[in-house]
Amino acid sequence: MTEHRQSDTDARPLSGCSALITGASSGIGAATAMALARQGAAVALAARRAERLAELAAAITDQGGASVPVIADLRDPAQARQAVEATVERLGRLDVLVNNAGYAAMGTLEEGEPEDWDRMIDLNFRAVLHTSRAALPHLSRAAQDGPRGVADLVSVSSVAGRLARPGNSVYSATKHAVVALSESLRQELAGRGVRVGLVEPGLTRTEMTAEGAAASVARGLPESRWLEAEDIARAIAFVVTQPPHAAVSEIMVRPTAQEH
Repeated sequence: MTEHRQSDTDARPLSGCSALITGASSGIGAATAMALARQGAAVALAARRAERLAELAAAITDQGGASVPVIADLRDPAQARQAVEATVERLGRLDVLVNNAGYAAMGTLEEGEPEDWDRMIDLNFRAVLHTSRAALPHLSRAAQDGPRGVADLVSVSSVAGRLARPGNSVYSATKHAVVALSESLRQELAGRGVRVGLVEPGLTRTEMTAEGAAASVARGLPESRWLEAEDIARAIAFVVTQPPHAAVSEIMVRPTAQEH
């Protein structure tokens, strides 16, 4: 019997690929950057906080990975596009885009602040539009000539993108928009080898939720029973490391004790 030896590609399925992760300075974005680097990808880390990105880049280097920080405020369409171009310029290609940057502010429509609405719409939805559009030519090219024969565009939505609740109407609306956009993109790109995936977390402990943004939907579930950022990062890594013929279009990940 011939012994099968695991190749580097088997062990690290993203070897030779590069990935751009937005909102990479903390939480799900930082955990995803670490996870994809462990799978062999060189990762571009896009966010506003340069010091945080430098710390994350050092941690990725310590685990044997490669990364570059990309300082960008993704609310600005020009900076969103520039983040993609900087990734390609510095890493040579783009095989995976993870749209993760986001913002949440809870409150009824009567009580909410219009500035918060604008920030949620700009970061949760418009940034996804502009970053994705800028990335598509590079992802299409990677699907044709890349080491995997496929490319991936993954957006992080939320359970709120499927289930609206009192007090999170605008946030939920932005996430519903990401769900609709992802399904349309999936159909548009199916014949080009670019897979479109959607990951929808339930209650997850991050800086954003620590600031109280999820309190209105926690319904008494203690934080000790919430998901961790690494749980969502594993789901994203699962989506982008499937064989070329298999596309995972949607994953919803909830804490075991979360009812809705």
